[in-house]
Amino acid sequence: MKLAIFGLTISSSWGNGHATLWRALCNALAAQGHEVRFFERDVDYYSNHRDLELPQNYELSLYPDWENVRSEAELSVRNADAAIVTSYCPDAQAASDVILSSSALKVFYDLDTAVTLEKFRSQGAVSYIPQQGLSGFDLVLSYVGGRALDDLKKLFGATKTAPLYGSVDPGMYKPVPRSQHYESDLSYLGTYAGDRQQLLNELFLRPAHRLPKKKFLLGGAQYPDDFPWNDNVWFVRHVPPPEHPAFYCSSLLTLNVTRGAMAEVGYCPSGRLFEAAACGTPIVSDSWPGLDQFFEPGRELLVVRSSDDVVDALARDPGELERVGQAARERVLDEHTADHRSRELLQLLEAA
Repeated sequence: MKLAIFGLTISSSWGNGHATLWRALCNALAAQGHEVRFFERDVDYYSNHRDLELPQNYELSLYPDWENVRSEAELSVRNADAAIVTSYCPDAQAASDVILSSSALKVFYDLDTAVTLEKFRSQGAVSYIPQQGLSGFDLVLSYVGGRALDDLKKLFGATKTAPLYGSVDPGMYKPVPRSQHYESDLSYLGTYAGDRQQLLNELFLRPAHRLPKKKFLLGGAQYPDDFPWNDNVWFVRHVPPPEHPAFYCSSLLTLNVTRGAMAEVGYCPSGRLFEAAACGTPIVSDSWPGLDQFFEPGRELLVVRSSDDVVDALARDPGELERVGQAARERVLDEHTADHRSRELLQLLEAA
């Protein structure tokens, strides 16, 4: 199968979760013999922090603006079996016009569904959703499941929807030796987001304040200058994907915190959940509807609702925590690898 994809970025993992997801999916699709071409507008923000130049297994087309790539995009869509445009694609409107006028299977993939729904309800429009809505697409995929799928139909006219959750490349994310650079008792990896801050304060910063002799490590981009740091909280401004396994494996526990809009909708596993689990690192996570569909609370991860819960988790027997991490790793390898997800995608495309 030939696929043409128009997305936010695959070349830079700086400040976004799209890149690592697409890299894993595209590599898995290529390994199965499919041809993938990813179109990405070459913007300064990502070019200044690029950590993928030339993919070996699929084609990356970087372009300065839509007019420069229009004819190339039209040809690629014309030759494709399926064409996909994603949320936050800078040229989503133009790419959608090309796709909707083609004979290829027409797909919209919203990797930010909860944010999309929230924006539409508050602003009445979303920049990357075609003005006519999503009714022209043969298939609308969503990174979020549950009732969000019904909302995509009601608000945007989508006719056929399905979830396509995150995944992980187990060849890249796996147990590795501890790194002194990333050693910590509790780690957190994630880009700054205002609607995560309250939970981050409760589940990360307050435990750090209560446990001054333990080390807390935060990695991510876009954190403001007035972020309320503690003396025992260490910061790494950006952790490139090849170093994610060392980041996770060097901590006793790692924290997952979900953005408010996503937690409210539920069925929203972040890529970081699957990555940390694949590394065998015990996870403490906030709770949201549907979490137990991906990991079994108490056995494959620990659900925390307060700083007390986090403090208690850090005091658990290391052997018990190791068993939790190993159980999560087994679950990921059984159900949540990029190979699993790519095959789900192909089944959905064939059914559509």
